[in-house]
Amino acid sequence: MAAARKLVELFYDVVSPYSWFGFEVLCRYQHVWNIDLRLRPAFLGGIIHATGNEAPGMLPKRGEYMLKDIERMGKYYQVPIKVSAEHLQRLLVPLSLGAMRFLTAIDMTQPQFLEPVSREFWIRFWSQHEDINQPASILAVAAQAGLPSEQAQKLLEMVSSPAVKDRLRATTDDAMKYGAFGMPATVVHFNGEQHHFFGSDRIELLGSIIGE
Repeated sequence: MAAARKLVELFYDVVSPYSWFGFEVLCRYQHVWNIDLRLRPAFLGGIIHATGNEAPGMLPKRGEYMLKDIERMGKYYQVPIKVSAEHLQRLLVPLSLGAMRFLTAIDMTQPQFLEPVSREFWIRFWSQHEDINQPASILAVAAQAGLPSEQAQKLLEMVSSPAVKDRLRATTDDAMKYGAFGMPATVVHFNGEQHHFFGSDRIELLGSIIGE
């Protein structure tokens, strides 16, 4: 009898570089480990505000470290990320709300596109250093991910709807109920328990806990 698959939830925001690393690693391991990966687009700005946290670039020394750390991790995980001090400073404002609402609309209606569209948002923001919130930018990301233009336009029209706004808010609240104070936040459901991991550098520990 095959072992029951373990549910792994990844709460992420495309404005978070470390979320990109965690996303790519778990997307790769979902084909190796006995897990069901559930992608949960949420809003990092809401979590930071609600928990009293601060954007990592607010602390100068941490910002200096992050520049080197992100570059190293990008090479290690083979993620095409490019970062500068100026780019980190842009993270102090809520840049991703439009993008995360669009991803929420995809999750609600076209979940098969959630992985590729999320990845293209990261590439546009972190590799190309371009906008991800304006309608034209969102449609460009969708096209790059292979989403038909007619479907993308319908999804874009959903972004301002109460249903999408409520869903994004509820997902963000779910992350905080599990204990999230930043992103990525990964929650593993195993043996009737929930295990919350913060950051992209706990994948080995996560695997150990679930026996993978």
